[in-house]
Amino acid sequence: MDTTTTFRTSHIIILMVLLLGVSLQTSKALDAFACDPKDETNRNLPFCQAKLPIQNRVNDLIGRMTLREKVGLLVNNAAAVPRLGIKGYEWWSEALHGVSNVGPGTKFGGAFPGATSFPQVITAAASFNATLWEAIGRVVSDEARAMFNGGVAGLTYWSPNVNIFRDPRWGRGQETPGEDPVVVGKYAASYVRGLQGNDGDRLKVAACCKHFTAYDLDNWNGVDRFHFNAKVSKQDMEDTFDVPFRMCVKEGKVASVMCSYNQVNGIPTCADPNLLKKTVRGQWRLDGYIVSDCDSVGVYYSQQHYTSTPEEAAADAIKAGLDLDCGPFLGQHTEDAVKKGLLNEAEINNALLNTLTVQMRLGMFDGEPSSELYQNLGPKDVCTPAHQELALEAARQGIVLLKNHGLSLPLSTRRHHSVAIIGPNSNVTDTMIGNYAGVACGYTTPLQGIERYAKTIYSQGCVDVACVDDQQFGAAIDAARQADATVLVMGLDQSIEAEFRDRTGLLLPGRQQELVSKVAAASKGPTILVLMSGGPIDVSFAENDPKVGSIVWAGYPGQAGGAAISDVLFGTTNPGGKLPMTWYPQDYVTNLPMTDMAMRSSKSKGYPGRTYRFYKGKVVYPFGHGISYTNFVHTIASAPTMFSVPLDGHRHGSGNATLSGKAIKVTHARCNRLSLGVQVDVKNIGSMDGTHTLIVYSKPPAGHWAPHKQVVAFEKVHVAAGTQQRVGFNIHVCKFLSVVDRSGIRRIPLGEHSLHIGDLEHSVSLQASVLGVIKS
Repeated sequence: MDTTTTFRTSHIIILMVLLLGVSLQTSKALDAFACDPKDETNRNLPFCQAKLPIQNRVNDLIGRMTLREKVGLLVNNAAAVPRLGIKGYEWWSEALHGVSNVGPGTKFGGAFPGATSFPQVITAAASFNATLWEAIGRVVSDEARAMFNGGVAGLTYWSPNVNIFRDPRWGRGQETPGEDPVVVGKYAASYVRGLQGNDGDRLKVAACCKHFTAYDLDNWNGVDRFHFNAKVSKQDMEDTFDVPFRMCVKEGKVASVMCSYNQVNGIPTCADPNLLKKTVRGQWRLDGYIVSDCDSVGVYYSQQHYTSTPEEAAADAIKAGLDLDCGPFLGQHTEDAVKKGLLNEAEINNALLNTLTVQMRLGMFDGEPSSELYQNLGPKDVCTPAHQELALEAARQGIVLLKNHGLSLPLSTRRHHSVAIIGPNSNVTDTMIGNYAGVACGYTTPLQGIERYAKTIYSQGCVDVACVDDQQFGAAIDAARQADATVLVMGLDQSIEAEFRDRTGLLLPGRQQELVSKVAAASKGPTILVLMSGGPIDVSFAENDPKVGSIVWAGYPGQAGGAAISDVLFGTTNPGGKLPMTWYPQDYVTNLPMTDMAMRSSKSKGYPGRTYRFYKGKVVYPFGHGISYTNFVHTIASAPTMFSVPLDGHRHGSGNATLSGKAIKVTHARCNRLSLGVQVDVKNIGSMDGTHTLIVYSKPPAGHWAPHKQVVAFEKVHVAAGTQQRVGFNIHVCKFLSVVDRSGIRRIPLGEHSLHIGDLEHSVSLQASVLGVIKS
């Protein structure tokens, strides 16, 4: 990969140290976290015996600790227990799209100057490639383990963010895999599997799905996340907000879930036993720990005034099912809560059972600095050429071609010898990696990427994305008049959308739109608009301007973003990304409060609804939009026209309750392996090889509480020009063809379900059967 900015000096130092035979690992890494073989006092105790069942070991350890020692382990910077040979541990590390130094558990420098910085999650999600998501997770966990072995990182990573991108203004939407619950859930399960590894019950690193739940507002119009009470219906909770977290826990087997700052229906999420104890641990069977967002317990005491004393706040959290506090609050007030009779020590033991079990699954009590499987990972395994190539490939797969009028793209090295590159994001580095990033291995900016293909005439046009004046417009317009083609790299950055910074509108900031229009009008050759952003932007003006030939969305494409953008612009890569969120017009948000959590539209209230599943109004670009340099056609090779849903005979006596409104309760159906098989042939009828994203939607039978349509499956397939590939889908009927009624009960509607695949439509009739008898 042609990265221009690198840590050359650091690499030379590392090479010299290796040649001298000096260990690159710090002395800290050579010491075990606990159960050190040199510790004659503790190494033979049962909790140090790796061959014993983990639960036995954890119970032994808890039984040896005093109350004060236990309380010291309830916070992210867990205290050491010297008399038992246990060191202090920092639980808070982050790895949203690469090892990050946002949390205090990870530090760059020395032998680890940086780590591979993949595209921001919203960009990786646009690939619709679950295999890629898992591969990124594997690389990130390799680098995390290597850094842990070097004494500069932890093993518990509070990633991914699997909240729904419900409102296009949300500053943290960039961290999410988009607006569809099933896509977000599939991303969660895939990335978590990559992070946590496949060594049975043992963990490579421990991932965490966050922020549970209904958290998608940071700071809008005087309302912030610390004070917001999200009023969510049972229906929306079950069919939207719960879905990604349920998939993360049940399919991804995640080792942790983080509760959020906000309240849901009047109760702080971190103090709600229905959410934590009953749902996450009880119904979904979380095998791991529940952690608070940072200082959430303190927030609901001091800012939400949910309890009258700090001891009550601490007791409520632990009783609700919280195991670990990111922040000092539980460390300060739990002991007094026990003394006041608000909490008993057994409840603290339960919390420690969950955290210590995860640490033991990570190998932290095995007497070695790292698990045997991963102990050889070190500096040589971070920022490797293969890892950086994957970051480049992920960026290529996530780029979405939104418009290509008159086949302005791809550019040609034969015809386009000179390219004007203009815009505040045309030569950026940090902007490309978005938020919750670390220190990248190196960068290729858009300018540097295009320089590999053509002579460039660079003019910034605006000093930054705020673009408050037109002082540099003249030079930009002159550049466009001279060049054979013009590329404008515009959009947003963390000054516009970020944690605790929601957007006020959807238009390009400042005078960016004016710059684009003036440059396009003056351009001698084709004008290409490249957008960097996490959230959607209303670029209707450019979509409708014939002088803007093409529009490309690059999201925040990671360290290799400029190389990926240039590869797409010049046709080395055929774009195959699809939008993981709806791009709304500005007037969608004009009278729409971010605080209204309802997903479904309401004509009587003039409420438009949210996301492609419930909003039917005008869009700039729809969810799933993305075009290619070639053309694909689909045909259905096989799919049933009728499908029988067997009922659980023991429950059939409920009669009307089961078939109420011609919809079977999922709990009354025999769901195990109940999948509907569909085979689709994809033919590339164009002249260029391409990778195609097949998204399968289901439109349920008419019902006022059902979505207009919903994603039930998706797959990525590479099809060479002039060839055909067959793609198979197994659609789990109970999970994906069900809808949720107003009471929050999931049901399978009987009758005609319409499957939409590209421009194809196929109807399948679902009917109920009991002991071979079909019930319509």
